[in-house]
Amino acid sequence: MWVYEKKLEYPANVCKPDVQMAKFLIAQYGGPDGELAAALRYLNQRYTMPTGQSIATLTDIGTEELAHLEIIATLVYKLLKGVPVEELRRHGLGEHYTEHDRALFYSDTTGMPWTATYIQAKGDPIADLHEDMAAEEKARSTYEHLINLTDDPCVKDTLRFLREREIVHFQRFGETLDLVQEELTKKKFY
Repeated sequence: MWVYEKKLEYPANVCKPDVQMAKFLIAQYGGPDGELAAALRYLNQRYTMPTGQSIATLTDIGTEELAHLEIIATLVYKLLKGVPVEELRRHGLGEHYTEHDRALFYSDTTGMPWTATYIQAKGDPIADLHEDMAAEEKARSTYEHLINLTDDPCVKDTLRFLREREIVHFQRFGETLDLVQEELTKKKFY
């Protein structure tokens, strides 16, 4: 069971509305390398991990990814606040507005809906942890691309925080992989 603290893990500030940046950020909301896919991947894979430590790592990081999803949603809402419908349309969000108004919907930047095919669960802890490390590197790379796409210092600050967390998650998964490999290869004495 989780305890939910009703505040963001990190402030999601924007200096000015920016429809194009909001559209780009949707990649981290419902895209293949986004926060939803990561959270669900880790919270699902934890059940086949062989040690308490590895289960705890996937639970912790999966939970934090949900917090990152909340940050992305907040950024998108703030970037779109007060923007006229015609501007949404001009920036390629007319279709989204037609279906969802300003509500977020789990999709990628092209409008393709989120799908469970974005997540992997092999049931092999070594394969799953390698998958998780790759997922964190892809998310880090996406955050770097997003940082390059904005000139808003407030948005850049939040995106840098999220990028750094992806690096920490990669490191934690690497440590967990080492511990799991050690556990699986050690001699069993009966």
